[in-house]
Amino acid sequence: MLFHVRMNVSLPASMPADDAAKLKADEKALAQRLQEQGKWRHLWRIAGQYANVSIFDVDSVDELHALLTSLPLFPYMQIEVMPLCRHPSSIRSDDR
Repeated sequence: MLFHVRMNVSLPASMPADDAAKLKADEKALAQRLQEQGKWRHLWRIAGQYANVSIFDVDSVDELHALLTSLPLFPYMQIEVMPLCRHPSSIRSDDR
């Protein structure tokens, strides 16, 4: 199942810089691992914002929920999820 996910991150201004750097490093490592596994299919930064638009390819809504809540930055995110399906006018037969 494919999902379009927008993540807006808002770290507290009072968070110590070392704590923020650790969270970001942990987030990056997990995001890259999930990309290598094919679960986090695409990841794009939104220019000028601490936000991204991503495409996830998971087996269920429950798997997506578990994955998103496992992200180190999850407590500091506002997340919007949209399920996707193939458009009948698409000239592509797959999601690549």
